[in-house]
Amino acid sequence: MTFNIQGPVDEIAAALAFHDGNVRATIGTLIVDCRHLREQLVLTQTAMSIGFTRGWTPSFDRDLKRE
Repeated sequence: MTFNIQGPVDEIAAALAFHDGNVRATIGTLIVDCRHLREQLVLTQTAMSIGFTRGWTPSFDRDLKRE
């Protein structure tokens, strides 16, 4: 959850509102966004040196935690 001047933002409600409540369109957009970010990670990983990041490399997967 992010915050703005008026208080916390319900990001799920905002994403759904952007797509006029269309759940499939919302999920589709999120999948496309995830694909784009993974592609950006691949580009970053190939462009940066190990010395630049002191051995750190990006992770393409994360630990899933149910909220």
